[in-house]
Amino acid sequence: MQSSAVFSILLPMALVVIMLGLGLSLTVEDFRKVISRPKPIVVALVCQTLILPIICFGIVYASALPAAIAVGMMLLAASPGGSSANLYSHLAGGDVALNITLTTINTVLALATLPIIVNFSLMFFYGEGKVIPLQIDKVLQIFGLVLVPVAIGMLVRNRYPGLAVALDKPVKILSSVFLAGIVLVALIQEWSTLVTWGPVIGLATLVFNLVSLAIGYGVPRLMRLDRRQAIAICMEVGIHNSTLVIAIAMSPTLLNNSEMAIPPAIYGLIAYITAAVVVVLIKRGGPPARTAAA
Repeated sequence: MQSSAVFSILLPMALVVIMLGLGLSLTVEDFRKVISRPKPIVVALVCQTLILPIICFGIVYASALPAAIAVGMMLLAASPGGSSANLYSHLAGGDVALNITLTTINTVLALATLPIIVNFSLMFFYGEGKVIPLQIDKVLQIFGLVLVPVAIGMLVRNRYPGLAVALDKPVKILSSVFLAGIVLVALIQEWSTLVTWGPVIGLATLVFNLVSLAIGYGVPRLMRLDRRQAIAICMEVGIHNSTLVIAIAMSPTLLNNSEMAIPPAIYGLIAYITAAVVVVLIKRGGPPARTAAA
């Protein structure tokens, strides 16, 4: 996708609005919970930052996807959980406070993991001669676009809680509008690629999503975490922040490749459906017991 004044402004704005909305839902107390409940956080981080990228690489390699699509999939695997994971966790009776804490930590960790995954993926799928690594200025741009709005949102929440509540819904609506516009442009830009590779990409993203949900619930239960925590981790690990990946992939100041935005765009649609099915299945199994945190 060619750089343009519109996207140079629109995509950074989208990231700012999305991360501001996340910040409006956070308090300093959310971070203190990291110290008091380390086990579920460690389990979730191992699943999300180590296990899932390896599994995603295996899926991508087996699917023989085009280089840009493969990089888009790997970016998706390296992305933090999406804010909608909080909603699905709430509907399923999960530990929403744990979701918010994990989203915050994963967003910070993504500043390190995303550049690493980008460099590795470009090197592997494009070849050493064609690698376009994220340089330090790009990392700093991501830092500014992600953490600064979150900090502002938290400040507003702390100083003006009434204003934070009033802004919550409009910011979510605006985020949805930005996301819809970005996805639409990505699909238009790469329509021929989507038509050719759509079924394969769809299958790859579906498999990755289902595996993410299964690992997100199964591993915590094997580690003897309670059901509410397992549900929270399931949603956090199973619903990646596809919006963030789309914006990074398409932004003229970052990767500037709309083809890389196709997997997260398709994944976003699939994840909403599969997560809803998981909520129904969990509800049929009865309400999760409220036990003491690990």
